[in-house]
Amino acid sequence: MSEPSEWLIYRGAGEPHEGIEQLPPPPPWRDFGGRGAPDPDDPGGDGSADRRLGGYRHIAELHRPGAEELEMINAALYLRRPLLVTGSPGAGKSTLAHSVAHELGLGRVLRWPIVSRSALQDGLYHYDAIARLQDVQIAAHGAAAGATGADSAESVGSYIRLGPLGTALLPSDRPRVLLIDELDKSDIDLPNDLLNVLEEGEFGIPELERIADRLPDGEAEVLDDDGNKVKVRGGRVQCRAFPFVVLTSNGERDFPAPLMRRCIHLELGRPDHQRLATFVRAHLGDEAARSGDDLIAHFLERSRSELLATDQLLNAIYLTDAAAPAGRDRLADLLIQRLDRPR
Repeated sequence: MSEPSEWLIYRGAGEPHEGIEQLPPPPPWRDFGGRGAPDPDDPGGDGSADRRLGGYRHIAELHRPGAEELEMINAALYLRRPLLVTGSPGAGKSTLAHSVAHELGLGRVLRWPIVSRSALQDGLYHYDAIARLQDVQIAAHGAAAGATGADSAESVGSYIRLGPLGTALLPSDRPRVLLIDELDKSDIDLPNDLLNVLEEGEFGIPELERIADRLPDGEAEVLDDDGNKVKVRGGRVQCRAFPFVVLTSNGERDFPAPLMRRCIHLELGRPDHQRLATFVRAHLGDEAARSGDDLIAHFLERSRSELLATDQLLNAIYLTDAAAPAGRDRLADLLIQRLDRPR
């Protein structure tokens, strides 16, 4: 067992040193390093699959949902309805989307993280009008003044990028998986704004609809959320296979009845000891799960009366395993603090 001070990298001594070189590799869920080689599950090539989907692949292989969870997931698949998943932080709501995508071979999960300023437009597409204006001005003042009306119409698609929701609605034979994460963080209008798009499975892009008759075959090339060029006909995106849409919520607010009516609702309860151990094993391996078994039991005991997140448990097991400080239990309690404590 190491002495309490031996695992410290920053020592607060005011003396510069090379202790940063002793820092161990990051936890798998906080590894942001690029891998260089392209990942077929990460068409965007930004390394997010290694950090997010990479970890979730292992979870998916070990994830064993309960009977009710399986029934609600399959109901959403059969009925082509969004799945609204509610539960406490760290209950595995987001993991569910990755598990389905992994098992059914549906590719990279399209993720739309919701914040208080999120609007429907953010999920559908973005039109960069400023960049287009700049390019038109440069062409107009350039020596080769060949850029006229044809260019201005056919190039509009170059300034449009579909968002996660817009990409999920592109016509394809197999559904994409879309994770709309923490919808309860949105402003009051977004849940209602989603109704028509989720019901009809299509939306229009006015910037393309206005010029559709001037485009070759009425088609324009735009970028999707994966960074690939795709064709949009007539300025409208209409799905063929309705995406598997997972809406998550920590239960911080109620949603309007029209949205609830269009969704399959799944409430995830507190995970038991076996599920938590599986969660730890998926991220940190068998040895960490065995050595952290007492922390898992203590976490479960506390979670009966306190609001805790499984992320906190992972942090505690990783740090106490990697650093092996003498005050292991004390450090674990510092990392696993109740989320509902009075401020």
